[in-house]
Amino acid sequence: MAETRTGTRTSNPSRTATARAGIVRALASVWWRVGSDEVETDLAPYRDAADRIMCSDTGRLSDADLTAATARLITGIRAVGSRSDGNHETGLRGLHDFETEVFSLVREAARRAIGLDPFAVQVLAGLAMAHGRIVELPTGEGKTLAAVFPATLQALAGRGVHVLTFNDYLARRDAAWMGPAYRMLGLSVGCIQEGMLPAERRAAYRCDVTYLTAKEAGFDLLRDSSCLEPDQQVHRPFHMALVDEADSILIDEARIPLVIAGVAVDEHDGLDRLAELARHLAPGVDFQTDDAERNIFLTEHGITRVESALGCADLFSGHGVSLLAATRNALHAEHLLRHDVDYIVRDGSVELVDELTGRVAENRHWPDGLQAAVEAKEGLRPGAGGSILGSITLQHFLRQYPLLCGMTATAASAADELWNVYGLPVAVIPPHLPCVRVDEEDRIFVNRAARDQAVIAEIERVHATARPVLVGTASVEDSERLAAALQHRGIACRVLNARNDELEAAVVAGAGDVGQVTISTNMAGRGTDIRLGGVGERNRDQVLALGGLYVIATNRHESLRIDLQLRGRAGRQGDPGTSRLFVSLEDGILRHAGINRVLPRTLALQGSELPGDIPAIREAVAHAQRVAEGELGDARKRLYEYAEIIEQQRQQIQVRRLELLERIATPHLLEERCCEHWSKLLPVAGEPLLRAIERRLTLNAIDRCWAEHLDELQVLRDEIHLVSLGGRTPVVEFARAAIAAFQHLPSRVDDAVLETFETLEITADGVDWEAHGLRGPSATWTYLINDNAFAPNLLRALADHASFGLWAVLLWSPLLFVWGLYLHWRRARDRTEQPAGGAPPSAQETH
Repeated sequence: MAETRTGTRTSNPSRTATARAGIVRALASVWWRVGSDEVETDLAPYRDAADRIMCSDTGRLSDADLTAATARLITGIRAVGSRSDGNHETGLRGLHDFETEVFSLVREAARRAIGLDPFAVQVLAGLAMAHGRIVELPTGEGKTLAAVFPATLQALAGRGVHVLTFNDYLARRDAAWMGPAYRMLGLSVGCIQEGMLPAERRAAYRCDVTYLTAKEAGFDLLRDSSCLEPDQQVHRPFHMALVDEADSILIDEARIPLVIAGVAVDEHDGLDRLAELARHLAPGVDFQTDDAERNIFLTEHGITRVESALGCADLFSGHGVSLLAATRNALHAEHLLRHDVDYIVRDGSVELVDELTGRVAENRHWPDGLQAAVEAKEGLRPGAGGSILGSITLQHFLRQYPLLCGMTATAASAADELWNVYGLPVAVIPPHLPCVRVDEEDRIFVNRAARDQAVIAEIERVHATARPVLVGTASVEDSERLAAALQHRGIACRVLNARNDELEAAVVAGAGDVGQVTISTNMAGRGTDIRLGGVGERNRDQVLALGGLYVIATNRHESLRIDLQLRGRAGRQGDPGTSRLFVSLEDGILRHAGINRVLPRTLALQGSELPGDIPAIREAVAHAQRVAEGELGDARKRLYEYAEIIEQQRQQIQVRRLELLERIATPHLLEERCCEHWSKLLPVAGEPLLRAIERRLTLNAIDRCWAEHLDELQVLRDEIHLVSLGGRTPVVEFARAAIAAFQHLPSRVDDAVLETFETLEITADGVDWEAHGLRGPSATWTYLINDNAFAPNLLRALADHASFGLWAVLLWSPLLFVWGLYLHWRRARDRTEQPAGGAPPSAQETH
């Protein structure tokens, strides 16, 4: 329900008008938070149960009595589960009757096993999550412990609970930290880490509670979906997922699909030459970019120069099409993707940096040849590519769980999306102690140089008092540049960024100590607390006297929630603290939103620092951030609409595949359609072996045809926005075409099985599957998607514009029709003539 009004304001509004506007905004905010179904601030439904739990007398029980009491509860809970006949809603309502007893036991187990005495707000948060809520609990209030309450309640049902954390480190830490409390109650705890063997994963998933990242769980689902034998699967049926840092996983990561692929060696000849050519092409002369600098395209002069340099007569025909695609990838890599901002080079490989966290995005690639182009730019040997065999968005993966809940420090601002996509309301839990952090007004500067000077001066001023300072930066490059400037002035600091993310725990642990200056990208603190006084809080009293941690942000982010997360590093659990944002009008989101056109020119000419107390300036900066958030939200919405169609088909194809895999269905295609060949092989191999071979062939054919279907749908999606020129809805037309293509999939599978069977060498010992190239997939990664149909997006803008009426259609339709045919032809050639290179990704792929 974020404000989206874009009307202009006068530069010097009267005090009365300003006050009136402030009152209206405040009332709207209160009404939205209190009156909205998506946000619950009334915790009365949980208060009575919380009071009973906090007053329970479980402290008188011995350890053996605790275990015995849990065993009795398990019997009762599983009896309710058996009566529900697999209906999860019925089972969930039945479990509510056990909440008070179970939560009381968990509270006592936490006291004894891990030395933590849960606060009432942690119990309230646990109750809200047990009722299927996303809880907003401020930073430092103990969300890790709060998760143990609902996780234990559901784990006692015997169907397994997944606690989905932000990264592998937190999964490992939380499983070890909370494990003794679970085990005191007779529950087993497992942990999944990247690189684990299938047997280790299977054992961890069989535990009552399993800690892991959402990506690892999703990758395992994709791998299970392409297994060729039942015992290769690692997951058991899904029951409940509790999502830590829910806003990041459910919202920010939602536009990044998980992909499983078969590794293949791609052709990368000539990429070094193209990288060198891209370095010498001149901006504005040989190529241009859009306003957001997210798409790049050659000019007429650039096309001529590239054709001459490559000895190609025409880049738009024959072999030239693939060269054009590869050249645009090289341009994109050279001029739009920045070293130490969008990616780093570590251990001889290119690693993408997540712009929302500052961490290396593990196993994330750019698609369509762009990854190889970046590797060529950096002088590295290109890695192996591969064909996509299956994918799923995190949105659809998490909806596989019948029960879903979560927790984070910043959920209310994303409540509408959490409700619309996942059906999850947000419950706002108050802190154990009131927050006394002071959030200073933003300081706004005309350019980055002035902003950086002010940041350095502020750090020097605060550091002179020995107060600890945490500085948040937008990129690896910014963090290292700022650190170098401070060290030049004699100020020692620690740097935390994607280059040394393995040191995160140690750096964060010491960031609150006396005199400590920490420079970090967005990664600092997600899931870890900065404790005043450093390790062991040995200097806590001294830091308290200095005013607590001082947090400085050097930019506004694309999401207000990221800014709030950084502010929340200070002022945990009632501690004092201060936060302040230093903003430059040259920051990416402000520049892309055209803030210089919004601000009155007289203000911009006043000096390097703008007065941040003027409502017009504050509103312009806030509006720019809302625009950026809206664009990200639109991207997620578009992804969801298109992915929903594909997900429905994936589920249908998986039903057939699972029936074959688990021997529920027996295939008879070969016996019926290749009866002569079948009869010849029957005496040699025997019927059981032939049936097993047909089952394996069918599974392989399903996987292969599904991969081809996905590729066809991607081509279709790239072109579908052309239909908007005729007044039709792209997603509706995409659904129609996708359904029509899917109807032919069963016959394509049958044809593939028959064709392979005729060429298969079958002996009494079976088939050498490796020799026939019929092995399973061997790689997983995530990739950023393309949400724009056209690089400049001119046609789409025209089609969506209100003034583009009937007269415009009549005048422009012949030209647009020809242009549309040309685009379709060019992209089809890109797809068919160069498997690893297509048109360079657009806005949503790179930022």
